[in-house]
Amino acid sequence: MINREVVVTGLGAVTSIGIGKEEFWSNVLKGKSGISDVTLFDTSKFKRHRAGEIKNFNSSDFIPESIAKFIGRASQFAIAATKLALEDANLTLDDIEMQKLAIIIGTTMAESNVMDFSGEMFIKEEWGRITKQLLVNTFSPSITRSIGYFLKAKGENLLIPNACAAGNYAIGYGFDLIRKGEIEFAIVGGAEALSRVAFQGFQRLYAMSPEVCSPFDKNRQGMLLGEGAGILILESLERAVKRNAPIYAKVLEYGLSCDAYNMTIPNRIGIKKAMAKAIKNANISPNEIDYINAHGTGTVQNDKEESNAIKEIFRDEKVAVSSIKSMLGHTMGAASALEALTCCLALKEDIAPPTINFKTPDPQCNIDCVPNQARKIKINKVLNNGFAFGGNNCCVVLGKA
Repeated sequence: MINREVVVTGLGAVTSIGIGKEEFWSNVLKGKSGISDVTLFDTSKFKRHRAGEIKNFNSSDFIPESIAKFIGRASQFAIAATKLALEDANLTLDDIEMQKLAIIIGTTMAESNVMDFSGEMFIKEEWGRITKQLLVNTFSPSITRSIGYFLKAKGENLLIPNACAAGNYAIGYGFDLIRKGEIEFAIVGGAEALSRVAFQGFQRLYAMSPEVCSPFDKNRQGMLLGEGAGILILESLERAVKRNAPIYAKVLEYGLSCDAYNMTIPNRIGIKKAMAKAIKNANISPNEIDYINAHGTGTVQNDKEESNAIKEIFRDEKVAVSSIKSMLGHTMGAASALEALTCCLALKEDIAPPTINFKTPDPQCNIDCVPNQARKIKINKVLNNGFAFGGNNCCVVLGKA
């Protein structure tokens, strides 16, 4: 059985705190908030009005207008992040044999903002504005199809709709394909666009904070939605060394679990199982993990269950844990991909990002959440947590290159 080492050689980020890995990472370390009043749609009839909306994205910087007008916002983010990641990896598609490439992207609601528009036109009876091209973009695999079409990439193409852990699932699947020798390169990650349907849905779950997201804080009031895309380029270590590529991290392993407990409420047992599996599969012990990028949504139940699972696995080890959702909001299908990207940069620079908006410790979340200020520490191995509705969990272990 082929068992090749897999590395990350390119990173692309489109977020509310920065486009491109440099701007994104700089603002993560500064603890900058990307939360603002929503302008993409009218929130006047809602009780909540804030989210991690991307205000400075110009699709024409990455995509010809003749193509951009026919694809949804999430696809635009994904294409932009992919172009940035390929550039960062010093790769062009001319360098890749198409049968040796896979595009694997995670999402929660695919192009839900396209559904917003279609519904609005239906209500207004403006049938002519619901075009064939628009309808094609409501289908689930529209994001990966758009990347493949725009880049003329003819390799394996797969969308993973496993919600808030989908980015980690995409990384895990790409890792498996390269490890087994089935492909040489994988474009993996997640993408999500803010939409009225998602915004309304999370409000109806009474899960959203009125102003800020404060993971692990005693007085936390819930999550905030966000949007964006995070893309990682994976390839075999052998191929990366051969072409003298930049290497950010090694993908060591991943672990999966399903709580089978509740559609919206997380469960400590399932969370713990995914974390423990990832660590065991990587053939390391918990005390070798130097940093955990938490799922850390800022909801009462999620933060408590995740904290308790961490305490049970790491016992008296005071491992650094932080949540960048405090800055970006919950970017749903893009979340664990952007967090994996953050882990790669934390490994490269030996810095643990902060959890901002932290004021009051919670005895039920007795962990070191790196409050408010980034911290310089030695980081050799990290654990990236991703937990989704339905208890679909995926945790990824990354190591220093």
